[in-house]
This record gives sequence, structure tokens and C-alpha cells, in this order.
Amino acid sequence: MGSVSVDDILEDLPAGLGRLVSRPQPTDTPVSQALIFDSEDSDRDVSGAVVCLMGVRGREALPMVRRLAVSRPVAVVLKAMAGEAQEVEELLRASGVGLFLIEPSAGWDTVLSVVNGRIQNTDYHSDVLTLIEEDLFAIAQTTARLTSSHVVIEDAANKVLAYSTVSNDIDELRRASILTRRGPRKYEVLLKDLGAYRELHRTRGVIRVPERPEDGLKERAAIAIFAGDRILGYIWLQATGPGFAPNVDDLLLGAARRTSAELVRHRNQQSIHLREDRVARLLSDPDEVAASARFAQVDPERPACLLLVGLALEDARAADAELKRGELANLAALHAAAFKDSAVVGQYAGETTIVVPGLRSGDAAAGLRQLAEAMVKDARRLGVGIYVAIGSVAPSLFDLRSTAGEAAAVLACARRAGGPHVATLDDFEAEVLLEAAVRGFEAAPFRHRALTRLFLEDEELASTLEEYLAAGLDVTACARSMNVHKNTVYYRVAKVSRLTGLDFGNPVHSAIALLHLELWKAKRLTTTGDTA
Repeated sequence: MGSVSVDDILEDLPAGLGRLVSRPQPTDTPVSQALIFDSEDSDRDVSGAVVCLMGVRGREALPMVRRLAVSRPVAVVLKAMAGEAQEVEELLRASGVGLFLIEPSAGWDTVLSVVNGRIQNTDYHSDVLTLIEEDLFAIAQTTARLTSSHVVIEDAANKVLAYSTVSNDIDELRRASILTRRGPRKYEVLLKDLGAYRELHRTRGVIRVPERPEDGLKERAAIAIFAGDRILGYIWLQATGPGFAPNVDDLLLGAARRTSAELVRHRNQQSIHLREDRVARLLSDPDEVAASARFAQVDPERPACLLLVGLALEDARAADAELKRGELANLAALHAAAFKDSAVVGQYAGETTIVVPGLRSGDAAAGLRQLAEAMVKDARRLGVGIYVAIGSVAPSLFDLRSTAGEAAAVLACARRAGGPHVATLDDFEAEVLLEAAVRGFEAAPFRHRALTRLFLEDEELASTLEEYLAAGLDVTACARSMNVHKNTVYYRVAKVSRLTGLDFGNPVHSAIALLHLELWKAKRLTTTGDTA
């Protein structure tokens, strides 16, 4: 378990909120709890505690302080202006108890949040760091590549949880923080003096810290990692080379939301199995969908959409395909979180899947396309080719399951055709219907015996028939595409007709041939089962 000192708590207090007047003895006495006392409190265990004295100010607290001095908490927190608590300070100093003086206008909830956040995050850091490093390092690395920066993810105690690959462009602060797994104290103080932490605590957005060559600091961008109103940590970006990427703010917001989800997931000790099953549960029966929606705190009655993100064929066949799938999953997670914090990222049908709940159907299509196009663009920066299929917007989460097969078919068609890289059913409606018909035909036990035998035994005739049907039965166009004489096409098509008994001018016979051809091209045509 990690330990927290009064110095650690002081570092997290927002600027101007308070100051540490005296340290406990010994100065590194660990803090394990935060308590609030009023004038009626007595006989409570204050060991390892920071005690906040409520309802009194300055020397009014002397009676309570005298009782506490005997019990020896680590420190006392008192609201007072300068000069109002001299007797309290002398009494506590003699007892070896520390003293924080807080602005009278400050809220106790702010003080307690800082103390409890520091205690819980430090214990948490010690217990689960080995579990979260893999996920957080992947987030840091992906964010670094997308933003052209060096990335460090810290917890609320400024301890380094993860960082991107070290380069020659990092400055003294980043180098020191990586080596010690904590930012050097003088730089933490400097960043506080510059107001960086005050801004991080105040806003949910990205802040900028200008370059300071005199202090050895390069330009920085940063964002706080929030879970509700609690700060779990920070993500710091240090500019490298040509500077930050243009969309750094959106990417950093997505990284913060993604990191928050990972930290909360581990803090709550959710299983990896549950994370992997989240998309599957949202595409399951109504009871599972309702339970998942409650867990994610989303309205299942609002419109929702499913996006499938897949690697291009050349990337899927590459030796480093698994690495690229991992990068793609992280990229999708960052963009999805930036788009909507309730978005769920997982796997469906072997592809990276994004479920976006709680949509406003009136403006959903344009926003979803922008999300998909941003992923395609940034995937190119990672050296990865991808396709994104946007399913139809379902009227509710309960109806989302019906769109999954459609999205999978659109993705398959886009990948086969080589584009567009962002596709919907409007782009491939005919092809999707054909794919559905082929799947139904493949499941049926019947095959045309002569046609199946010809396709499996004579590739030249099969290829000619494929081109002939694709050319709309135009012999001249077929001959041109195959670079053969049109008499050759006439001869081959006539031979297929003679061997199979089919007339390809007959739409029914052409449809039969087309179904067999689709299975043949996919190498799924067999003679097994009953044939007709």
C-alpha cells in the first residue's frame, strides 16, 4: 500500500485555498484518513488522520485543539486568516501535530476531496499499477503518435502511470519524471505557480502551458482525468519536432475519457471478461441490454448506432496484423470517447466495434460520419488502412441488434471494393442484398450439379462466365475486359450453356449462376449435401 504525507496533500490543494503552517513530527508521518470534527466530537480514533475542524475559526478552535493534541492526529485543518491562529499553531507544534490554514470562504467538500483523492489514488496506484500499465501505455503511445508529442499519464498524486516511447526531444522535466516515476518537485511547484493545476481543476478541457526556455520547459498541453467530480490524474503532452497536431484538443479529450474508464474499471475491480462482453451484451436480449444500459448510465430508449471498424485487407494479412488491430482498437476508443463519453468500444464479428447510445436522431448521421472520417484520417497517420461501416441508426438500444448484420455486410463490401473508406447501406445496398442471398443459398443443401462441377473443374470457363455476367451479357465489353476476341467469349459461354443446360439470357438462370459464382469466388463452393 502506498503512503501519503502532508506535503503530498499540500501539492493537490488548489492555489490560494490554503497553506501548511507547520509539519507533523516526524514529517513523513503517513496520512490514512480524513475526518471532520465539530465541537461535539470526542473520543474518536484520529490515528493517521487529517482532522478538519468545522464550525470554528482561529483561536475559537483552542478547546478542540487541546483535546486533539492529546490524541495526536497527523494534522489539523482550520479556517483562519493570517495571525488568527498563532496560539493553535504553538499548541500543535509542541505536540508534533501539523497544521493547515484554509481560506475561510473555502468549502470543506473541496478540502476533503483533495485529501481523500490523494489517499485513495496512492493506495490504488500501489495495488493495481501492474494491472493497468499495459492498457495505459498503449493509450499513451497511440495518443503520442496521433498528436506528434511525448505523452505522460499521471495519477492525482503526480506519480507516472504510463508514458510514450522516449525520444531525443523530451525536456528535463519529462526525462526526470520517467526516471523517477514522479515529476520533480521544483517543476510541480513551477507548474502550480503558473496556474496550470488550478486551470486543470477548474475546467474539463485542455490547457496550454507556453514554452519556458529559461526553465528548460517545452510547450505543453494537458487535461485532467475526471470520474464525476473527482480528479483521477492528468495527461501531459510535451511538444516535439514541428509541434502539436491540429486536432490535439479532441484527441486529448478522448484520451482522458478513455484513461478515466480504464482507471475506474480497475478501481472497481471489474473483470476483463466483462469489458470484452460489453458490446455482446448490448446486442443481446432486452434484459441484458437494459442491465448494460443501467450500468453505463444511458437511456436505452434513445436512438443508438453501431459502427464497425476493420483493417484493410493488406493490413489484415500483414505479419504485424495483431499489432495493428491493437492500435486500431486504441484509436477507435480515443475517438469514440471524444465523440460521446458513453460510447462503448469492444469486438463484434472479429472487428473493432463502437456502440454510440443516446443519439439525437435529427443530427446523428452527420456527426457519426465525422467520427468515422476522423478515425480513417488518423489511422493513415499511424500507417494503417481502415474501413468504417456505419450501421443504420436504431430507434433504441433494444433495436440495435437488428443493425449489426447490416453493418458487417457493408464493411465486407467496402473492404472488397476498396472503398469508400466510410460507408453506409446507401453505398452498397444491392451488394448487401446479394450477400444476404448468397448466405441463404450457402446454408441451403441444394446446388446445381453440372454448374458446380464445371466451376470446380474449369477455372477458365468459370472466369469467363463471371466477366460475362458482370458486363451485363455484353460480349464486346466482356472480351475487352478479358483482353480476348469476342468470338472466344461466344464460344466459352455457349460451352457453359451446353454443359449445364442453362440459358443465361433467362434472368432466373443468370441468378442461379450468380449465386454459385459468389460462392466460387469466395472458395466456399462445394459439392457436399444433396444437389439438384
